[in-house]
Amino acid sequence: MKAALIQQSFTAQKAQNAARSEQNIRKAAQNGARLIVLSELHNRLYFCQSENPAFFDLAETIPGESTEYFGAIAKALGVVLVLSLFEKRAAGLYHNTAAVIEADGSLAGKYRKMHIPDDPCFYEKFYFTIGDLGFKPIDTTLGRLGVLICWDQWYPEAARLMALAGADILIYPTAIGWDPSDTPEEKSRQLEAWRLVQRSHAVANALPVISANRVGLEKGQDGLGAGVDFWGHSFICGAQGEMLAEAGLENDAILYADLDFERTEKTRRIWPFLRDRRVEHYGDLTKRFIDRG
Repeated sequence: MKAALIQQSFTAQKAQNAARSEQNIRKAAQNGARLIVLSELHNRLYFCQSENPAFFDLAETIPGESTEYFGAIAKALGVVLVLSLFEKRAAGLYHNTAAVIEADGSLAGKYRKMHIPDDPCFYEKFYFTIGDLGFKPIDTTLGRLGVLICWDQWYPEAARLMALAGADILIYPTAIGWDPSDTPEEKSRQLEAWRLVQRSHAVANALPVISANRVGLEKGQDGLGAGVDFWGHSFICGAQGEMLAEAGLENDAILYADLDFERTEKTRRIWPFLRDRRVEHYGDLTKRFIDRG
């Protein structure tokens, strides 16, 4: 199954961003992609660089305007799309949500981001309520998609639970970048850690991984701060962590890879990590911290 991800830079104009996303989706479909993944919060600039109550006006319902717009595209092209949206669930209740659109244009399911960061220029806790749908893969005609979002990618528990629930692939719409004041050495360490932890999820679970990041320097929409330099480097890796495709640091890109889901069975026969798990001794994983004092 040929999969594609779209690495894209963004502007302050939602319609312009959507049009560029549509153009990239159509190009990916023309090149044979059946599963296409967009980056995190792809409709707009990354607004979480500051805490501004006015930005809640950017949220939308699911189903809603974006699922209808991209649903029509998915149906016309016969592809499965993974979207990332700012969801308004109710007054005062908002989520960072991935929506999976089936090839017939219908909403196959959604995932609400479970791990919410709160760091300088990434003030997501101000906007997003923690997810409450659990780590449940979304069934599609192309397989069971283990969709997670950005900060989730640092947690092996999230990837493992998706694998245990039968996911065929791990998918991470992402918005991650540097503080422009970071040193070159620090930038290199952060980028390599980001690659490494996601590839480790592929290895530990014998599942391919798709990680679709934003790209480009984005200044805060209210003029505060130096902005975030989104580092791109979106990638697709195989079930043993091998790189199948990787984008660069600065430019928009569409990446493609042929995914062989049968490799999960083959790989797990020679590396049977699930067989050898000592589940009876993992109870402490449900604790925040183990105080041995």
